[in-house]
Amino acid sequence: MEAFSERPLSPERHPPVGRSRKGRASRLDPRSAAGQVFLLQVVVVVLLVVAAVVGMVLQAASDALQQGRRESVIAAQSFASAPGVAAAVQSRDPSAVLQPRAEAARKRTGMDFVVVMSTKGIRYTYPYPREIGKKFVGAIEPALKGRTVIEQAGGPPLPAGRGTDVQAVVPVDDSRGKVVGLVSAGITVKNVMGLWLPQLPIILASGAVALALAMTGTTQVSRRLRRQTFGLAPVELAQLYEHHDAVLHAVREGVLITGADGRLLLANDEATRLLGLPADVRGRSVRELGLPEPVVSLLSSPEEVTDEVLHAGNRLLAVNKRPTYPQGDRGGSVVTLRDTTELAEISGRAEVSRERLKLLYEAGVRIGTTLDVRRTAQELADVATPQFADLVTVDLLDAVLRGWEPTAEGWRHLRRAAIGGEQRMMPVYPLDEVIAFSPRTPQMRSLQEGRGMLETDLRRSDGWREQDPERARKALEGGLRSLVAVPLRARNVPLGVANFYRTANSPPFEPEDLTFAEELAVRAAVAIDNARRFTREHTVAVALQRSLLPRGQPEQDALEVAWRYLPSEAGVGGDWFDVIPLPGARVALVMGDVVGHGLHAAATMGRLRTAVHNFSTLDLPVDEVLGNLDDLVVRMDNEKNRGDAVDDDEGEAVTGATCLYAVYDPVTGTCTMARAGHPEPVVVCPDGTVTCLGVPVSAPLGLGGYPFESAEVSLPEGSQLVLYTDGLVENRAHDFDVGLERLRRALGGSGKRTPEETCQAVIDALKPSRPSDDIALLTARTRMFPPSRVAEWDVPPDPALVPSVRARCRETLLEWGLEETGFATELIVSELVTNAIRYGSPPVGVRLLHGRCLICEVSDGSGTSPRLRRAATTDEGGRGLFLVAQFAQRWGTRYTTRGKVIWTEQLLHDGESAASGVAPVDFLLDQFDDPGL
Repeated sequence: MEAFSERPLSPERHPPVGRSRKGRASRLDPRSAAGQVFLLQVVVVVLLVVAAVVGMVLQAASDALQQGRRESVIAAQSFASAPGVAAAVQSRDPSAVLQPRAEAARKRTGMDFVVVMSTKGIRYTYPYPREIGKKFVGAIEPALKGRTVIEQAGGPPLPAGRGTDVQAVVPVDDSRGKVVGLVSAGITVKNVMGLWLPQLPIILASGAVALALAMTGTTQVSRRLRRQTFGLAPVELAQLYEHHDAVLHAVREGVLITGADGRLLLANDEATRLLGLPADVRGRSVRELGLPEPVVSLLSSPEEVTDEVLHAGNRLLAVNKRPTYPQGDRGGSVVTLRDTTELAEISGRAEVSRERLKLLYEAGVRIGTTLDVRRTAQELADVATPQFADLVTVDLLDAVLRGWEPTAEGWRHLRRAAIGGEQRMMPVYPLDEVIAFSPRTPQMRSLQEGRGMLETDLRRSDGWREQDPERARKALEGGLRSLVAVPLRARNVPLGVANFYRTANSPPFEPEDLTFAEELAVRAAVAIDNARRFTREHTVAVALQRSLLPRGQPEQDALEVAWRYLPSEAGVGGDWFDVIPLPGARVALVMGDVVGHGLHAAATMGRLRTAVHNFSTLDLPVDEVLGNLDDLVVRMDNEKNRGDAVDDDEGEAVTGATCLYAVYDPVTGTCTMARAGHPEPVVVCPDGTVTCLGVPVSAPLGLGGYPFESAEVSLPEGSQLVLYTDGLVENRAHDFDVGLERLRRALGGSGKRTPEETCQAVIDALKPSRPSDDIALLTARTRMFPPSRVAEWDVPPDPALVPSVRARCRETLLEWGLEETGFATELIVSELVTNAIRYGSPPVGVRLLHGRCLICEVSDGSGTSPRLRRAATTDEGGRGLFLVAQFAQRWGTRYTTRGKVIWTEQLLHDGESAASGVAPVDFLLDQFDDPGL
């Protein structure tokens, strides 16, 4: 309180110098606060001194007892292990030998006794001889088991007199470890007082110093309090109370003080204003002031209150209440009041804004998780309910759902894409129903005007009710009350409309809600438009890729084939497969995978597939086909690096691909394969065994300069060759090895299945719920040409033997029932054999294959290829190959490691050749017609 005086105390207010001793005595009066503090300090110091003395006594006794225990154990063990003790215990007169030694040990170690006893506890030694032969007092059973016993016990008198007897009992073992006796050593612990009496003066001196310091401190504190309180003048005290009163009535917080009897002792100006109190409230009971009942109950209750909100008229008051005398029983309380009406309103708006921001953030996270238009619309409906609306419907243009660019012509017909909320049973249009909105509906107006429409009360919305009066009536009866219709627009193009409904259980929408709904719709529209564009590109890519993949199975005799192709959700990739018939009834199987997704990958796949067809037409070996494909991919990459590619090439910098190329020969039952970075094919044997063929893997296509290895395997008839892309066995959930093992399990027992059943079983077992990569699967069951449908023989290099070859060919055709094709076939074989003998080199061979068509093959050891030309009228030759081309459906040349093979194919229809419609003689005569003659 000295701080309020604003000047130092005058000299007259200090006690005179001659009265200092009396003043000091008065300050230490027990009735004063200083005297009571001093007495309390004296009591504390005395208790501390007593506690210190007691602690020292107990510590000294404990230390002496521990020392005695250690010394007794050491003495007993030392005597028991001394040489000759075990032998003396077993002698005829142990006391005669051990008594002198025990007494000498007792005196030497300072023990009060060293007793040697038998295993039955009979003493052999003792300081007093009259006690020898008596029973030892103490526990000996643990010592008989080889353990050491330490205890406090009483016994016969000892030289040391009375005290605490601490003794240890140890066993005496002979050379074999047997206990033959016991030794006990003990000491009497006494004179504990001598251990702590020397320290007592120090403790008492410390206590005296503490009392002196306490007296000095109390005197100083008393003088300080006296100077700060009783030195103030009456004027200064009055000023102090005036300042207190001014502050009390100036604060913007109401203060009420009530007494124990419930009367109002004080109310400042702010409390009077907040509660509307009259001017003469001091001393009146709180129940007589006409206050609201919650305020009266609070003021009358003795309980404490912290930040409790009460309604006082149109105000919200934050109330705190504490007792006036918290440490006493005099009663009374202090109540503070704070007006939080505006704060509550601001806080409510802030809370609403915070919830809206949280919902917008949640919408940004939850809307657009996939690139599916319907799923994105459903995510919008789920996010908005129930935090913002009770019922949400999303209607989209059909063009948007199909991925097309929306136009204004489709506004009148929208399709219900999503419904969200707990009110799904309300009579609204169901999912996938096409809705034709009338021009006056809020939905159509929002699309036409490009802004949201607010209908606070749907009962007064004529445009909404005229859309479907009966359905609107049922919805209103179900509790539907308020609507916000917001257009979904992206890139300034309408995609549809989102409808947010509230029922009678929720407050109606306000203009602020319309703004929030538009913000939510903008975010959702971007996600929906992205999904729409992806749908469009995905549809185009799928259409392109499916147009590039095989449309149907080609006619061939070697394999029974089935396939599956599943595009990924992320975008169409570059997976492809092919079944290509080759000359000689052989079939080529192709499985490839272009790196990447989208139109670029699909277009690249188309180029590679076309190239494979061209290389297959040349009938190149499998490793050379992959080598040519590798060169093609390298050239494609070089074109991009030179900037020849278009700008919107989907960001693809490098074209990479994997490929597996296999050729199966049904005559020999062999399959030649090579793979460029592609997964290894799997074979299901006829008995159901699943194995891998061990085809060596080469570098993927596009690296350039790496050789490709091939492998030739024999496949039993009825084996199923399974080719696939990595999308079938590898995904984010597991690696390639795990997927390959799953494929093997899915193929187990497929020996008796058809290729179609095998494909379906594999897809059912391995197809992921949401494939991230394309999946291509091809299954081919092998067939063998029966020996009865194959005829081959060697031809000596003599032109004179050509008629015999024609004759043998005629006999074979008769056996096969193909007499109608005899003339054309004999002509073909005759011409080809003649050319092979004349222009080729040995060995020359002929082979006929009877399948879907009649195949004629003539082989020789030369690498020269015949060339078709038109002979002039005067030429003696040059018409052989021309005739062959006219009578055969197809013909060509393929090269082998031993030379070449010239082959022809003749289609068979009901036993007749496709060329039988032309008279052979007339045709031959036509070749010699010369129009110029």
